[in-house]
Amino acid sequence: MNGIVKTDGVMGGQPRIDGRRISVLQIYEWVNEEGMSPETVSTEFDVELADVHLALSYYYDNVDEMEDWRERRNARIDESEEEQPSPKYA
Repeated sequence: MNGIVKTDGVMGGQPRIDGRRISVLQIYEWVNEEGMSPETVSTEFDVELADVHLALSYYYDNVDEMEDWRERRNARIDESEEEQPSPKYA
């Protein structure tokens, strides 16, 4: 098991599995929003099953912090979409 870390300059400092670029929020969304089982996440993304469960536990222990990260991500996505030029069709 690797643990959960926050590192400035890596994934914007959001909580992630140590040694990986897989965030706690990503794991939560895969399991709870996309319906993947923890075992599937472990296999598909080559993450120890214990780390998947640790990430889910971290999420539930820090729901307010995790929702803040989700809001930040969504704001960045919105800003990026607004900055993209709209395609012109002939």
